[in-house]
Amino acid sequence: METFIANNVSQNHLQIPPQPIAQQAIHQRQRRYWDARVYEEVRGDNWSRTNVDNRIDLQGWLPHLKQLPRDPYVDTRWKRMSWFYLDQSGEPRVLAGCPMAQGGAFNDADTMADKVRHYAPLEDQFIQRDDVSSFIKGWADLWDIQPGEPILMQINGVRGDELTDPLQGQGIHKDGSQFLSVLVINRENVSGATSSLSFDKQGRQEIISADLAPGEILHIKDDQIYHSVSSLKPLDTSQPFERFIIIINCRFNDQFQNRILREHFPGAVLNEW
Repeated sequence: METFIANNVSQNHLQIPPQPIAQQAIHQRQRRYWDARVYEEVRGDNWSRTNVDNRIDLQGWLPHLKQLPRDPYVDTRWKRMSWFYLDQSGEPRVLAGCPMAQGGAFNDADTMADKVRHYAPLEDQFIQRDDVSSFIKGWADLWDIQPGEPILMQINGVRGDELTDPLQGQGIHKDGSQFLSVLVINRENVSGATSSLSFDKQGRQEIISADLAPGEILHIKDDQIYHSVSSLKPLDTSQPFERFIIIINCRFNDQFQNRILREHFPGAVLNEW
């Protein structure tokens, strides 16, 4: 997967004109990444729960968790993140150098809200894996992501030996995008970490509450549905716990993030108003 340095990307490089015939062919090739049920559910119900471990080599992803640095803004979390976009042929390309930014309307945590946050990028050995590339393409197809739209992909998680809030005070929330998915990579010696979706920020109109296993993924229309995860602790108190996830999202409603994206990727296709 090729890497482009953001500050050297020209306006014309990323501003990719619509190509309906070519794009239709790309989506036809990727259509079978998910079961037909998943496409129907995200369009009709705004969410879907499915399993992807038959598409990716989870065991091959696990070694990359050991190389994660601590989150510089949240001491009890480990994290990497990178930006991608699809080129005209539908292949993912890396866009380097852009930080993450969430406005206070989408992130209640004092350590993260209204801050421009810089994280270490995903490792080259990880993003160059065939199953990572096909996952990004399959995910983009599910949501009809167009060439030039920035896609944010994160690995983050927690490990420890005492009760921990993986959201660090963020609570029931939206991430400030239109499309978001959460994939569990591992879940070792964990009690808790129950994922939930709801129609309201108070969680009274709950849609689902479940402990996701490694390989399970929740697809969410982030502008329609709130999500959360409960605190976790060791199942066996004599051993530490560990839980790591992939978060991938696109088409941001958070104009703070869009402003930062525009500064770093002048020609990006953004959801601006």
